Amino acid sequence: MAEATDAPELDDREALQAAATQRLHPLSWLFTLIAQLRMFALPILVLLLGGSREDGDDIGDLIGLAGAAMLAVVAVWRYFTYRYGFLESALVIRSGLLQRNVRLIPFDRVQNVTLHQNLLHRLVGVAEVRLESAGGMGNAEAQMQVLKLEQANALEALVREGANRARAAQATDGGGDAARDDAPVLWLALPTRELVRLGLISNRGMLVVAAGFAYLTQAGDVFTKRLSHGIESMGREGIAMAEAWHLGPVAYAGLAFALLVAMVVAVRLLSVALAILQFHDFRLHAGERELRVERGLISRVRSHLPKRRIQAYSLRETLLHRWFGRQSLRVDRASVEVVNESQSVRDLVPLAAPAGMDGMLAALLPEGSWPLQDWQRLHPRAWWRVFAPLAMAVLAGTALLVYFEGPVGLWALALLGPVYLRARVWARYSAWTLAGGVVAFRQGWLDRHWRFAEARKLHALQITQSPFDRRHGMATLHLDTAGASPMEPALRIPYLAVAEAEALAARLRALMPRDAGINPARTGASAAPAA
Repeated sequence: MAEATDAPELDDREALQAAATQRLHPLSWLFTLIAQLRMFALPILVLLLGGSREDGDDIGDLIGLAGAAMLAVVAVWRYFTYRYGFLESALVIRSGLLQRNVRLIPFDRVQNVTLHQNLLHRLVGVAEVRLESAGGMGNAEAQMQVLKLEQANALEALVREGANRARAAQATDGGGDAARDDAPVLWLALPTRELVRLGLISNRGMLVVAAGFAYLTQAGDVFTKRLSHGIESMGREGIAMAEAWHLGPVAYAGLAFALLVAMVVAVRLLSVALAILQFHDFRLHAGERELRVERGLISRVRSHLPKRRIQAYSLRETLLHRWFGRQSLRVDRASVEVVNESQSVRDLVPLAAPAGMDGMLAALLPEGSWPLQDWQRLHPRAWWRVFAPLAMAVLAGTALLVYFEGPVGLWALALLGPVYLRARVWARYSAWTLAGGVVAFRQGWLDRHWRFAEARKLHALQITQSPFDRRHGMATLHLDTAGASPMEPALRIPYLAVAEAEALAARLRALMPRDAGINPARTGASAAPAA
């Protein structure tokens, strides 16, 4: 978290301290304490449900209570020592008593203002305010927990107004256009029926189930044993009931199928519930310079995203998307945020019809660049580059099966057919383009995925070659942008002819900012100029 810039107000520290006179909400210490205790909630719950009481546990309880008391003291201390205020062009924050810290945050540095309200926030009438900059690395420039809702809205309006004034001054000095975001237009609203479709498509419930199983493996032997014993006893009771009914093989198969269907339906219903909780009353507004996203049922979030901070796009159209006639769009933004951060605006368009998606992308990308045109095929032997590693894995697995099981293991060779078909289909439907200042790569047949970015927002390029690639005259071009999402595939164009990869790198280098770089090194090969 940077403390300030070279603004002239920094020369007068006393003036900065005098400007910071406003306090947080009187219950701010309670919300701070809850946030600190929340990270220990699951271990405590597992301990209560699955732990065993032994002599001497009272000392452990006392230690735990002492720790909670210390956290409460820290939370109260923070409330009484935290002040904030405003100058003409910046927010001033003063904190600490023994070690005082005064921070100046210019309005034009703030890239996103997020207001977050969970259920408790809404009951009390407060909100958490988070100010993020372009280089936050997952941390906020300022996080105020919490303010009265009226104060939070006023702070949001003041910061945005200050940012508008700063941009207007810069545009006046540079002779540019000082456009404002006074009347944002509603681009997208998702009613409940769309959220039901989103839940059925995204299958978010499976992620929750997987995370639950992963946590259970770390929950301790006592809790795990109790759970396994419960599942085992239920299974025995079910088998005994089935034997009493004298069911045959067909009935057993039918029951197993019904159980599988019930599990799938339960996971899908969980996915729908999660989609409604996260995206209830979703609204996407667009102004001249920034986007505003509002969403949430229990926890309500309002975030702002300057259009210029969008670095890359991921457009997805799975088979379920196509059945429902929908697409989903995620974006990478310049501020590097924490993965799964609740204030995230990566899911810019959770679900939209293709026509509506085309209209939004046409407005976000350079004029005339969407829909993307002039698609180019990969290297003619790209399919072999995909097929060969998987085929070798199948052959190695077959050899192991034959060694341990005998000739029956040769049935594993049947996997070569699907692997070959997948490689051929992938290569046939994969393509790249550089048109209208936008570089893109598409792949997939049943599940389609487009990954693209404006060439002027690329930060670095790299050409790599494996030994297999060198033998067949292929190379992969890696494209790097700020804030690349770890949850999305890397932005790259694989398996091009070497001359084609170098020519494309040269074209992109000409469109990139002057301070961007290109890494010409080829993995496993000597360095050579890429452009």
